[in-house]
Amino acid sequence: MDLSTSTVLVTGTTRGLGRALAAELLDRGAAVYAAARNPDQVDLPGAKPIALDITDAASVAAAVRATGDVTVLINNAGISTGATLLAGDQDAIRLEMETHYFGTLSVVRGFAPQIAANGGGAILNILSALSWLSFPQVGAYSAAKAAQWSLTNSLRMDLAQQGIRVAGLHVGYMDTDLTKESSEPKSDPADIARIAVDGIAADAHEIIADDFSRQVQSRLAEGVAALYPQLAGTAH
Repeated sequence: MDLSTSTVLVTGTTRGLGRALAAELLDRGAAVYAAARNPDQVDLPGAKPIALDITDAASVAAAVRATGDVTVLINNAGISTGATLLAGDQDAIRLEMETHYFGTLSVVRGFAPQIAANGGGAILNILSALSWLSFPQVGAYSAAKAAQWSLTNSLRMDLAQQGIRVAGLHVGYMDTDLTKESSEPKSDPADIARIAVDGIAADAHEIIADDFSRQVQSRLAEGVAALYPQLAGTAH
């Protein structure tokens, strides 16, 4: 895909990976809609700020009406409440699912007809290594990302016949607000943005952005024992 002739809408662009993605796309000559709940906070010269709350159907519909020329959609907007599944606040757990699953689906349903009408293009969903691996301390996030991965797989099949390639990006720890409490080694969002945009340009269906995600992916075929070795020896 030639991104220099593409019009890309990126969600969640005020900071972190979303901002890095929009900046990388601008550097490659793409036209960029920088979507955010508070578009006045977008500080990317060359990008067109646009209001979009992915959990609000009316906001999604308004963003669709305000555009018309989108050929690439990047679903980056996300949230991490830190809720656990057994003890966490149920409203926080629902918010995770409303954002990562229903919010992503709402934006895709809104923009896919526009992309198809413009001759086809691509959709990239920013997933996580935690789409494949669950950490109990962020159980709500892990579950929502797993649901978003399943959604991505279904949409690949649904939209291929409309000339829209759907890709997922799996990434571990990045140096963003979502991981500020973690002491784990973290990737630079600018590096991940380059990998993601390279993947779109190469027409990839799946983009594995770091070693942590590759390691988790390699364990999937080995089953639960490989993914959760701490369960060895527990009662059956």
